[in-house]
Amino acid sequence: MKTKQLTQYLNQLLNSNNINDYCPNGLQVEGKPEIGKIITGVTASERLIDAAIEHQADAILVHHGYFWKGESQVITGLKKNRLAKLLKHDINLLAYHLPIDVHSDLGNNAVLANLLGITNVVPVESVKPKGVLMQGKLSTPMSIDQFGQLVNSKLQREPLINAVNNELVSTIAWCTGGGQGYIDVAAELGVDVFLTGEASEQTIHSSREFGIHFVAAGHHATERYGVKSVGEHLANEFGLDVQFVDIHNPV
Repeated sequence: MKTKQLTQYLNQLLNSNNINDYCPNGLQVEGKPEIGKIITGVTASERLIDAAIEHQADAILVHHGYFWKGESQVITGLKKNRLAKLLKHDINLLAYHLPIDVHSDLGNNAVLANLLGITNVVPVESVKPKGVLMQGKLSTPMSIDQFGQLVNSKLQREPLINAVNNELVSTIAWCTGGGQGYIDVAAELGVDVFLTGEASEQTIHSSREFGIHFVAAGHHATERYGVKSVGEHLANEFGLDVQFVDIHNPV
């Protein structure tokens, strides 16, 4: 498949041109003009690039790419090392940040809901882009400890939990990755529990004072599944050789 053709398809599939983001979405580093083998992963780290080189991949598709707003523009240090390897081996780098978070079927939030058995899934309309913050119901009411065990079993990572009472939980809001700032909005929705990837110091105070359970299940752990799902879609749609590589990250 031509690199240009794949980029155009992904831009349309993920609606990237209509989402205001903190980085450029789409083709970030140009490599070979034709793509047959793709490595997918959460972040375009040097380890993921090394894996792509080892597997003789033509492209890397990630959720966390490069060129973030506010970062230094000089090409030194780890940025130089990463770009040098991509350019030397003529590997394309495609990255989609918020578009992979919010896609209604393939996105991080959508796939996490499926993993955890969340039903009645709807986006919180007041938060843009649509789909960044979601709400729904657990398939079965359970204690917050039982919910923590469910998260642990599905994501293979023990979550940080701030419990506020002993009542069963049935309603939930969530935002994968670094979405802890949405806890105030989640509390206003009246849900029982808010799930995200990370926690800040003030998040626990909000949890206690609003009376909403808080679960931080890991930025990496909650965002493995969107880019993996997009890669699987490409393999099914176009017959491309796509392999997800999970570079462990405890955060």
